[in-house]
Amino acid sequence: MEIYLDAVWALNFFLDFMLLLLTKALAREDTKIRQVIFGAFIASLIVPITLLYPNSFLTSFIGKIIYSLFIIFCSFGFITIYRFFKLVLLFYFTTFAIGGGLVGLHFLFSNPISMSSSGFITYNNGYGDPVSWLFVLIGFPFVWYFTKKRMDKHASEKIRYDQLYTVSIKMKDKSFSTMGYIDSGNQLVDPLSKKPVIICDQTFLKKWFTEEEWLSLKNAYETFDMEMVPKDWESNIQVVPYQGVQGNNMFLLALRPEHLIVYYGEQQIKSRKLLIGIQFAELTKDNSYHCLLHPQIIQLATINTA
Repeated sequence: MEIYLDAVWALNFFLDFMLLLLTKALAREDTKIRQVIFGAFIASLIVPITLLYPNSFLTSFIGKIIYSLFIIFCSFGFITIYRFFKLVLLFYFTTFAIGGGLVGLHFLFSNPISMSSSGFITYNNGYGDPVSWLFVLIGFPFVWYFTKKRMDKHASEKIRYDQLYTVSIKMKDKSFSTMGYIDSGNQLVDPLSKKPVIICDQTFLKKWFTEEEWLSLKNAYETFDMEMVPKDWESNIQVVPYQGVQGNNMFLLALRPEHLIVYYGEQQIKSRKLLIGIQFAELTKDNSYHCLLHPQIIQLATINTA
């Protein structure tokens, strides 16, 4: 039997690229397409490796797992362990989901069981013939599209609060952007000004401060000594009291921004009447967002732009 290595390799590259593309979509990653293409190329190298070195370590169970980790690293890079293994699990999920879909379609359009006078007869034509390859080539995009559409539909049916949006904040004539999460549980409002309070973490907020200024601000928060607040920021900072989950009275250092813009769908929601609570830590393990938005910002802005 002749094996056309270039054809098998090309098909494998196409399948790997589609799987990685679906992984990217489900993880809501902003990875560049050329990096995903490179990851698909690395993944497709398993074809010549398997044919030329059938007893290679990479053909073993442990070798395949290690190789899949390398594929994800080449496709999406490494930022945190949590994000990395989330992508690995999503990659396996898409692989099994689409593989199962193809098997389901195969048995839907075939008839592996028939009856005869002596009973039931089962048969299998195998998966290595040209018809099977054609079936994979046609069926794979169909299952891929169906899986993606169903996942997108599921996401769109969730509460609109559970979404990530690009956020741009301007302070001290400097503007920076990050991802913001609309948190329906964030109902923090400054009791004096009645302004909604959003929360931003140190990874994002440190862009406006020098290292010395940030350390002084952190010490001011930990010791509640407002005289340690950097001089250049005294007019932009205020204390917001709030009640913790256990009923404890606590306080939050908050910044007064010049404005905030939320890129909400096709709208650009701009607001000035808000405060930015300072989180002296990271909000998430995988750095998927650095800002907890207040739902009141979206609600009021939606009314104004409707």
